[in-house]
Amino acid sequence: MKLSVRMVAVAAVLATAACAPQTSGTSSSDKDEKTGTLRVWLFQEVNNKPKEQVVDSVLAEFEKKHEGAEVTVEYIPVETRAQRIKAAFNDPGSAPDLIEYGNTDTAGYVKDGGLADVTEDFGAWDEAEDTDPTARQSVTVGGKVYGVPYFVGVRALYYRTDVFEELGLDVPKSQAELISTAKRIRAAKPELYGLAVGGAYTYGAMPFIWAHGGELATGKAGSYASAIDSAAARKGIEAYTSLFGDDNCPAAKCAAMTGNDTITAFAAGKAAMAIGGDFSHAAVEAGKVKGAYAVVPLPGVEAGSIAPAFAGGNNLGVLKSTTHRTLAVDLMKRLASKEAQGELFEAMGFLPTFSDVRQQVAAKEAFVKPFVETLAADTKFVPASPAWAQIDAGQVLPTMFQEVVSGKKDVDSAAADAAKKMNDAFGSVG
Repeated sequence: MKLSVRMVAVAAVLATAACAPQTSGTSSSDKDEKTGTLRVWLFQEVNNKPKEQVVDSVLAEFEKKHEGAEVTVEYIPVETRAQRIKAAFNDPGSAPDLIEYGNTDTAGYVKDGGLADVTEDFGAWDEAEDTDPTARQSVTVGGKVYGVPYFVGVRALYYRTDVFEELGLDVPKSQAELISTAKRIRAAKPELYGLAVGGAYTYGAMPFIWAHGGELATGKAGSYASAIDSAAARKGIEAYTSLFGDDNCPAAKCAAMTGNDTITAFAAGKAAMAIGGDFSHAAVEAGKVKGAYAVVPLPGVEAGSIAPAFAGGNNLGVLKSTTHRTLAVDLMKRLASKEAQGELFEAMGFLPTFSDVRQQVAAKEAFVKPFVETLAADTKFVPASPAWAQIDAGQVLPTMFQEVVSGKKDVDSAAADAAKKMNDAFGSVG
């Protein structure tokens, strides 16, 4: 089958999404048709063709297995996913059967009543037992499973081997060494950031908080309280914000930088170190530093330790409104299978969510090793609460970092204000 046959007209879907009501829906279909057309929404990547080829291969096998069933796929922009998916939840007639979604969106989508509970299906899937714990956590809300992990993303420390060799520097083995090394580089080479950091780089800052024993919040689904103002968390905030200044990354330039900005600076040869993901590899390879950099796990507080990293990535989920539940669940498992995730890594570089498959790809590709080591050491996730979407959209943590680095507030007061905003968000969702 040709790819064009699988694509849904963007204009038509935009029109239906625009007309959909914006109130939370909880409708659930009692139909489970075994033939007909399944609609799938997946995310559009920068270079999407390789992803399409992997998906098309899966769909061909699926349609061969299920006579009378067809699949149409639309690749939607990540930037507009919130509006599109929310509209789909509230207008079952125009909704897809299966979606790809960011793993931090799970709790919010469950609260909106849009995702089907697939706990039993996940438990009966023989490949699920090899899913790593953090990836499993990303599809779990209130003890129930609402999808399957599709791929995982994690961050590590990129560093310039040429700069380290020129200055006779050792690779940092602790966060204290990381900070001092960054400042030594800046002193010797003022045209470079020692370590590129960003005030708007939440996921680059989190490992500092976690490495010092802090947490974003405590509790469980339905009952969270902010912990960002705890003594341990404040130590992590202080460590991260100490990297903003003329002796490393000037606040005037770096306070507003995002994660993408820091990687862009590193790839362009403007920084000696940066905290980047496995998904940053292609961008760095395409930059000026190609052939003159290496990657190691981001160090923790204790020498030789690895800082806990945020386990990002995407999931696949079946919509509660689907009229093809059995088919949608089967397609979901096939798209997220070990074989398909291995092929997706080969095509896109996305890390598999299965521990055994990750070890296999790490053996093939050297650049994967530090990211796999980071995942094996410890990873963390955001609170499984729909409030996280509010906290994230409200820039609560970036505001806290920026208030500190700008000198408007000290760590204690900025953290206290952030904790209040987080608790207001947690309270607003019940």
